[in-house]
Amino acid sequence: MKYFITGGCGFIGTNLALSFNKKKYKDLLILDNLSKPTAKNNLNILKKNKISFTKIDIATSKKKVESLIKKFKPKVIFHLAGQVAMSTSIKKPYLDFQGNIQSTINLLEAIRKFSDKTILIFSSTNKVYGDLENFKYLEKRTRYVIKNSFLGFNEKNNLDFKSPYACSKGSADQYVLDYARVFNLNTIVFRHSSVYGGRQFFTYDQGWVGWFCAQAVKHKLLTPSKFSITGNGKQVRDLIHINDITKLYKLAFKNFIKLRGKAYNIGGGVSNSLSVIELLNLLQKKLNIKLNFYKIEKREFDQKIFISDNKKIYKDLKWKPLVSYKKGINQMIKWIKVSKIYKNV
Repeated sequence: MKYFITGGCGFIGTNLALSFNKKKYKDLLILDNLSKPTAKNNLNILKKNKISFTKIDIATSKKKVESLIKKFKPKVIFHLAGQVAMSTSIKKPYLDFQGNIQSTINLLEAIRKFSDKTILIFSSTNKVYGDLENFKYLEKRTRYVIKNSFLGFNEKNNLDFKSPYACSKGSADQYVLDYARVFNLNTIVFRHSSVYGGRQFFTYDQGWVGWFCAQAVKHKLLTPSKFSITGNGKQVRDLIHINDITKLYKLAFKNFIKLRGKAYNIGGGVSNSLSVIELLNLLQKKLNIKLNFYKIEKREFDQKIFISDNKKIYKDLKWKPLVSYKKGINQMIKWIKVSKIYKNV
């Protein structure tokens, strides 16, 4: 097997696997512990395409991880496995530690000992930068803004882990970079903004774009119901479509020499940024509905704005997002209707 995808039955992993040429499906190995109930839905899709799968918890199965890497010596490992929800990290910090730090160390050590030419691409998060309260914000009618022609946060911003989730993802992020420095491994870190798109089985506290799109579709097709938003809804994120992400990951390993040992902010940029309120307004107009939502207390350490400055990744890889949020949200709505996932929100 040339390509391992950890967490391969998740949102990004499944889309990444299916984005390969069908002739390369035989070279893929999906690793997943199937801890999420929706993972089996994606596994069925992968199996229909005859993509190989191994059930494994890479956080607690160190010897099995080493055995797989020693046997196959994969060309690339796309490390997408991990605990993804802020709320879960607060309720179960040790589970969060295992899912994000321990799993990453197990992979890095196995690569170091048995396959030091393997490329490892790690999926990190913008949460490594903390709440970014050291910046000055203005509150406008529908969003927070930063003055002086703000074009996004770059990789020079200080790391500032806040919450167990940020600590675990940030620690793993730094281990991945350090193994390139100390052990000369071929590692890359991508710090994602809000990724969305088809086959995303979102929840209340993870995958906000899909969650609100599903609420809107539910309102349109079923009995309208109330739902909550955290804070005042003026928090801004840049949206990055899954198709742009899968292109990035494949482009990265083909040009890894330029990227090895580096971390990159990855997002949709200023032109693809929306606040919660702006997304809801867009959905109301698009579906000709009036959504019924109420506000609850804002999440602790929530960023008022995160927009990624993509200059560094464009400079090194000539990659930039191509799917506009308008096109992406149209596609998202279609997938939600076809999959009927709106019935479960």
